[in-house]
Amino acid sequence: MGVFIGLTLVLFGGCAFMTGQALSASWRPWWHTVPYALLLAAADRFLGFALFGGDLLSLAGFALDGAILVAIALGAWRLTRARRMAEQYPWLVERTGPFTWRDLPRQAQ
Repeated sequence: MGVFIGLTLVLFGGCAFMTGQALSASWRPWWHTVPYALLLAAADRFLGFALFGGDLLSLAGFALDGAILVAIALGAWRLTRARRMAEQYPWLVERTGPFTWRDLPRQAQ
């Protein structure tokens, strides 16, 4: 359990968070985060195997690591996208929460 928390959540979770931020900051679509997070999950499985003697080809382990890292990356992508939308287009949208924004009402001319 310590290896899972330290390696998957702390080390690779931080990498997934930064990946989601970078992809969102460069205005990439959300689905670009999925293959990058799955590559991080593969690296996570390899390091768990190489350093701590874990199972390298465990499909359940890869699925769990991948799901967690994809969720972290997607959360960071959405968090960054909401912040960027509110900062870059303050006349069009306002931030309504950490992950959301809404369109401002149009003014009649």
